[in-house]
Amino acid sequence: MLRVLAVDDEEPALGELLYLLRADPRVRTAEGAGDATAALRRIGRALETGPDGDDGIDVVFLDIHMPGLTGLDVARLLAGFARPPLVVFVTAHEGFALQAFDLKAVDYVLKPVRRERLAEAVRRVHELVHATAAPAPAAPAAPEQIPVELGGVTRFVPVDDIAYVEAHGDYARLHTDHGSHLVRIPLSTLEERWASRGFVRIHRSHLVALARIDELRLDGGATSVRLGDTDLAVSRRHARHLRDLLMRRAGG
Repeated sequence: MLRVLAVDDEEPALGELLYLLRADPRVRTAEGAGDATAALRRIGRALETGPDGDDGIDVVFLDIHMPGLTGLDVARLLAGFARPPLVVFVTAHEGFALQAFDLKAVDYVLKPVRRERLAEAVRRVHELVHATAAPAPAAPAAPEQIPVELGGVTRFVPVDDIAYVEAHGDYARLHTDHGSHLVRIPLSTLEERWASRGFVRIHRSHLVALARIDELRLDGGATSVRLGDTDLAVSRRHARHLRDLLMRRAGG
């Protein structure tokens, strides 16, 4: 069962969150803190005793907007420790999902908090804590995910599920086998971040997963690629580099 710390500077919101957490059968204890300073003091005790100690904390449910240090600041501080508690952000603001993604948050829950949505976040935390606690052979790192907003609910889409990305100004549309998702991230940012994961720029408007390319076509000086049922143009600027990458990948 989980040991939880909930942090929110608004007392009614904190009380409601604690009530919902304590009603979940997967939660053993749920403590509250009214600001980042109090939260860090409590987390400090947990880190001193370790995750198996009497003062251990498995997960921190963090508000973002608080006086002094924000929830993002607290999460950045925790990231510097070897075995910090997991983090779930609980906020009224949708615009921080990218920062949550960068800070490896388990989930991003929007206020007002719904019982069913919070239960889903607790389920994710419970699975991660259980998997960490169970003795097992070393496993590969969890697949990288990116948060997307769908009707007020934040989902985490595995990067490995993305076939290509399409530029939409300061936004990008992620195309998977099951649909597409618009995220508030420029294509240039994803190009830099995902280069090591096999994504390559083929046009000013498109970034593609190299492993998803089924065909490279040359027609009258124009170059294009096919990914499943989708054809995408390759600009002259990127054509030579793309051909070289595909040849190396094929062992040619």
